[in-house]
Amino acid sequence: MFSRSTRISLAAAPALLGLAVSAALAGPCTGPGAPATAQTQCLTAVAIPGNPIRSFDISWVNPHRGEYYLAERSNAGIVVIDTRTLTWKRTIGGFVGIQPPTGAVNNNISGPDGVTSHGRWLYAGDGNSTLKVIDLDASSSPIKQSIPTGGSTRVDEMALTTDGEILLAANNAEDPPFSTVFMANGDRSTSNVTIFTRITVDPAIIPPGAGLSMEQPTWEPKTQRFYNSVPQIANNPAGCTFDGSGGHPICQGGMLVIDPNQLTAGSTVLGAYDPVKNVGMVGLSDCGPNGISVGPHSNMMLGCTPQNVATNTTTQVINAKTHNFVEVGGLTGSDEVWYNSGDNRYYTGSSRACGKAAGCNPVAPSRAPAGAALGVVDAKTNFLIEKIPASSNSHSVAADSKRNLIFVPQVAPNTVVLGGDSTDVGAGICGTNNGCVGVYIHRVDNHDHDGDDHDRDDHDHGHDDHDHGHDH
Repeated sequence: MFSRSTRISLAAAPALLGLAVSAALAGPCTGPGAPATAQTQCLTAVAIPGNPIRSFDISWVNPHRGEYYLAERSNAGIVVIDTRTLTWKRTIGGFVGIQPPTGAVNNNISGPDGVTSHGRWLYAGDGNSTLKVIDLDASSSPIKQSIPTGGSTRVDEMALTTDGEILLAANNAEDPPFSTVFMANGDRSTSNVTIFTRITVDPAIIPPGAGLSMEQPTWEPKTQRFYNSVPQIANNPAGCTFDGSGGHPICQGGMLVIDPNQLTAGSTVLGAYDPVKNVGMVGLSDCGPNGISVGPHSNMMLGCTPQNVATNTTTQVINAKTHNFVEVGGLTGSDEVWYNSGDNRYYTGSSRACGKAAGCNPVAPSRAPAGAALGVVDAKTNFLIEKIPASSNSHSVAADSKRNLIFVPQVAPNTVVLGGDSTDVGAGICGTNNGCVGVYIHRVDNHDHDGDDHDRDDHDHGHDDHDHGHDH
């Protein structure tokens, strides 16, 4: 884990942020999205040059490089923000952007989408079913490879092994969905990423034509497995239907366990969970997840979502080894979820914090659509700490564990962009009507920290923006 001496309280080191601290006092961080009583305080907002933010996807932080990365479709690139100075550094173009260019966004073919990194290498999915490999140390022509995955829709969520040698990326919007395993660059200085195998799931579990999906994967280092969240699977429970029609129970989600050492080159089909091999589909109870993030002690948060399974009203934390789980009450509808080892908390991009499920309480019922929130959960107790209102469709979150900064993108108002924020939250956080990346801070004392084993160059986190492949 990061040593106690490296976790910096900005209250004790204001020079770390320079002018960004004073900027927070003027304009941004006002209104419902910046409650004065919250433990997670709105610090400032980072403006993105170019088009107002209309559509974005996954975000990521590399705390050692001091960089935050956002898949920002409105400007067809990966936005890079310096997490030391809280300023925009550059936008790496070369992506398809919002598709179609006019009218409603079709997220299945828009890009960039999923994003993750290790060292100098950033990996990002595009809407044309390609994986882009980006050299962050290159000042010009940073995209070193563009690798087709053989689909017709976007390369979405992805995860890396701790050493950066193996990458798993999901084509969530294909029917049936599939994931691709790449041999990645690790710590090498030149790019030579290749495809090793395509992973599909037994059609008895994910039947073609049902519009199902494979969502966020994550890497759990103790079990040496990828875990891939799946919003719904067939026959979970027996006799279920995907919409709960006909008086049948509604089908719940699954968690696909993947061992890189048990994959077949070219093509691999995984079936029901095999406890001896510790691979295959684990059926979940009362959870249709989007996001997944590895926390302490091999626990993982699942972003259960009522737009996937209408009866979901809680979030879950499940153990990778035992598959035992606990419910986190008062929080649901999370897309990307992120564990921050710096303060031992999970953060959620809960764009659907209130949905179809009965008993789902919105964050702020006076605004419509109500419920989008930044969720904060104590990873030691698995209790919900707070929900902070966010702009409509605010589904992305990432944290810098060295500085305990939490980054939450906000869309521009719907008076500025089609399908934008219909609340008064985003503009107050941003201080403008162009959208922004809101920056929050959780100031902690050293004795408050209780993480366990997350001394990693990058962070395996959560999920992006869709139920069954249809997102924001």
